Amino acid sequence: MILPALFFYLFAGICVASAVMVIVSRNPVHSVLYLILAFVNASGLFILMGAEFLGMMLIVVYVGAVAVLFLFVIMMLDVDFVELREGFMQYLPIGLVIGGIFVFELLLVVGGWAINPSVTKNITAAIPTNVSNTEALGLVLYTKYIHYFQLAGMVLLVAMIGAIVLTLRHKVSVKRQDINVQNARTPELAMSVRKVAAGQGLQDADAAEWVK
Repeated sequence: MILPALFFYLFAGICVASAVMVIVSRNPVHSVLYLILAFVNASGLFILMGAEFLGMMLIVVYVGAVAVLFLFVIMMLDVDFVELREGFMQYLPIGLVIGGIFVFELLLVVGGWAINPSVTKNITAAIPTNVSNTEALGLVLYTKYIHYFQLAGMVLLVAMIGAIVLTLRHKVSVKRQDINVQNARTPELAMSVRKVAAGQGLQDADAAEWVK
């Protein structure tokens, strides 16, 4: 039991330190790299617990897709982080309120576990012994906890829409599609017949019309 315990403390220590560096690091590229390191160590913790499916999902989905996408977006976009930090103080009260709510929820969970250690066993389901780890997770997730799974999906959908709305910027120089204007167009507005003399280009004809 000494070797699994050593690996547990190794993965857990690096994961916590990486999570702290994600927040503390001033360079966003370094923050994403620390985030990838935290995901890798969390995957190691899942494998030690026997949840190899969740560990592989962390590597394949979060490290291989989400974190790498974050890294490419941060490196490719010319984001002025100094300008973003200028309005930090006006969002500080809202951030403190949300952080206080999260701390309160964590205290409720830890307090309930400390008062009644068996409370965590009341929300668990029996794991079938004749199926694989992945199949057992699917049976529990899509049967007993299907409503919580759908609720989590709705929360992620709202977060995605909110991120798009907050980062959407309308530029005057960019032409945008207007469906109403397109539907209201007539052949007279869409097309025009121009008489161009032989050996004369369209620009020459426009210049001649302007002179007249």
